Amino acid sequence: MRRSELKRFDTMNVIPLIDVMLVLLAIVLMTASFIVKDSLNIELPETTNTQTYVPAENITPVLLHINAENQYFINEQPESFANISQRLSKLSKEQAITLQVDKKAEFGTFVKLVDALKGQELNNLSILTKSQQQ
Repeated sequence: MRRSELKRFDTMNVIPLIDVMLVLLAIVLMTASFIVKDSLNIELPETTNTQTYVPAENITPVLLHINAENQYFINEQPESFANISQRLSKLSKEQAITLQVDKKAEFGTFVKLVDALKGQELNNLSILTKSQQQ
């Protein structure tokens, strides 16, 4: 081939690069949505008279969970009830607390945790439920 027959390459085609970046962005967004989902698989009880829960912007609530096997969690980390009681004693009285209890959990486990919250005078409590579809 002679030199004069070669095509001159002055610009770079960025369209394939943009396509690859969009695919990578889609993968990251899909993965991130799976990570954010509830990893404890807590099935909330359904209620008809419920309000939408919107946490305050300037306050990060402490997340308490009880799963179907009656295990306690703080911010999705397993804890014994003794450790939870100790950590609750260190919170301020105005601390926002969000409680999620699986509908298959024993009522006594729920009452024990709420009693510990009331014993520490932690009254800024939101109990999350699932809105019943009508």
